[in-house]
Formats: sequence, structure tokens, C-alpha cells
Amino acid sequence: MNVRTARIPRTARALLAATAGLAALATLGPLAAGAQAAATLPTVTTGAATQVTYGSATLGGSVDPKGSNTSYYFQYGPTSAYGGQSTIADAGAGAGTVNVSLPVTGLQPLTRYHYRLVAVNSAGAATGKDKTFLTTKVPLSLAILSAPNPVAFGGTIVVQGTLSGTENASQPVVLQANQFPFTTGFQNVLLNPELTTATGSFAFTVTGLTQATQYRVVTGTTPAVMSPVATENVAVQVVAHVGRAQRRHFARIYGTVTPAENGMKVAILRISHGRGVLAGGTSLLHRNASSSRFSRVVAVKAGVYRVLVQVTNGAQVSNYSQPLLIG
Repeated sequence: MNVRTARIPRTARALLAATAGLAALATLGPLAAGAQAAATLPTVTTGAATQVTYGSATLGGSVDPKGSNTSYYFQYGPTSAYGGQSTIADAGAGAGTVNVSLPVTGLQPLTRYHYRLVAVNSAGAATGKDKTFLTTKVPLSLAILSAPNPVAFGGTIVVQGTLSGTENASQPVVLQANQFPFTTGFQNVLLNPELTTATGSFAFTVTGLTQATQYRVVTGTTPAVMSPVATENVAVQVVAHVGRAQRRHFARIYGTVTPAENGMKVAILRISHGRGVLAGGTSLLHRNASSSRFSRVVAVKAGVYRVLVQVTNGAQVSNYSQPLLIG
């Protein structure tokens, strides 16, 4: 066979080889023919930025892959030099325009950003035109707390908090109060507003609290920002003493409660292993317009005692006396 093929003229052999190649190509079909074509750069159009907030945005655009597998991403940054890049996504291998979008996060508030769309296939990279968007301000918000809570009757508290958000420094803030039974509405506590510090913090001192009070802080901005309500409780003031009783191993526990809480329950507790054990009880009696009194003889053991006055009127809350040492 080899001898016979060798005797075929050179021109005939070339014709046979070309015919065989065409037959093989025809057998593989159009897929092989397409693979022989060179890839074309994709067409790219940078679109609009949407869902823009103080820390994120969604960047859009369109890509025509021109029939080749194509990926895309966005470049972004505070200048046209960019410096940041989104994740990479697949635009497919179609022959028509595809709308694309990707989110970017970790942005700075009130900052102008440049961005453009980039698409890449085997022919290379194509870039869209540079565009810009402006992030928004961080919305102002208020958080407050009052301390100590509860405070003893007639005591002093501090209402402190922070104004957060863009341009939170040197903003006027006003403290408002609504006293028990919380039906009169909020009123300004001070005539003049206070200015927030460079970090947005502030503090108000309130003296002479006598009943439960709701507090809130309101900014002087437009529009105004209002804090959540903080409720400050006022505990009755309990003063207790130990006196002698006529019987051995007994003692008289007596004292006063401010303000007057006539009829409220009094529990005399012996403190054992960190817990109160009831040693006796009584009710508050009238003393004068501003205070009530109590007195009860109870069997005692050596140890520490405290008096608990249980208040349920809502204007004040229950409270303990100072510890009483009985030897």
C-alpha cells in the first residue's frame, strides 16, 4: 500500500489531503467552524447607580458578549483612578446586550464616587465610560438613658445620650419631661437648648425628683429628631432604726418613709445567705403631710436586717432601708 501511494504525483497527493480535511471539518459541523473564528471584544456601557445610601450602592450597565464567554465587574473609588473593585460576575456568551448590576458596600457617607463597568473575554478587556454618584448623609438618630435608676426620693439624675449621624456635632438638643401619671404631655425642662459635643454626646442634670418621670430629647434640626422615651423611677426614702423591746430576744424596728405612703405594706427582713427572710410585717401610718411612719416588735437573732416598703401607687417604687446590725 505504501509503495502505491508513493507513486501518486505530488499534486494529486495534495488534492487528496485537502479533500480529506474538508470532509473531516464537515463531519464536526458548525461548532468546529465557529471555534476557528477569532473572539471579538465585548461592547460595554456604564449605566446608572441606584439604591444609593450612605454606605452602599448598586451599579448598573450593559454588556454585549459578542458570542464569547464574558465576565464583568465595576471599578469604583473617590477619583477616576478608582482603587476599588466589585465582585466578578458572568455575562454569558450571547450575541446580544445583557443588562447587568452589582452591589458595592463599605462606602463613606456624603462622598462622590467615580465608577465604570469593565467586561473581559478571550479577546481582552473593554471599559465603559466614567460616571459618578454621591452617597447620602447618615441619618441623625438619638439614644438616651437616665441614671441612677431608680433614684431616691428628692435625688439627682443625669440624662445623657448621643446624637449619631452625619453633622452630629454642635447641634442643639432639648430635654423634655412628662411626669406621672404621664397625661400632661412632654414639656421642655430647660429654656435654652444644649449643644452636642464634637462626638455628638450631651448630658442634662435634673435635681429634686419626687415622682416617676418620662424623659426624651429632641433636636433643633429640620426636621427634628426625637429620642426614644426613658422612664426614670423614684424610690421612696426609707429610714429605719432599732430600739429595745420589753422581752428578751425581741427588738422594735421603727422608722419613717418619705413621701407619705399611708397604708402601704412594710416587711422586716433578716438577711440570711444573701436572701431576705421575713421576720415581721406592718403597714405605714400617718406621720405628717410629707411622710409616714412604721413600728413593729419582732423576734430577732444576731445578724443583719433591712426594712422593705412595698409601694404600688405608680408615682414611686418600693425601696429598702439601710442595713440594721443587731448583735
